[in-house]
Amino acid sequence: MSLPRTLGELKKSGYRSRTVKEEMRENLIRMLQSREELFPGIIGYDTTVIPGLVNALLSRHDFILLGLRGQAKTRILRGLVRFLDEQMPVIAGTETNDDPFAPVSRKGREAIVSLGDGTPIEWLSRDAR
Repeated sequence: MSLPRTLGELKKSGYRSRTVKEEMRENLIRMLQSREELFPGIIGYDTTVIPGLVNALLSRHDFILLGLRGQAKTRILRGLVRFLDEQMPVIAGTETNDDPFAPVSRKGREAIVSLGDGTPIEWLSRDAR
């Protein structure tokens, strides 16, 4: 299946915008159902920290990681990227990578007004976000 390249194609595909918290929650649920390892490389926190993180993500809560050096805080934060979608549509050529359904930049809004459903869409990888 090829990815939509215009706003009109994106609308027809049934894609819907989600907040980052919704996106992470839905992907976490999918990973839990398939029994995927949630935080590879994190050892020793399976009954303490990781259940707390899972609960926070499922509840769409904000959280702060506190601890001494060497307690995997950075590794956990870097691992959160796994819960984002592999790719996300953005309006082509916008510096702020505007959501095609809710552009925030002037350039993005003008593109939607002038090109309508013909507005070009690019796909941003999870690592580029």
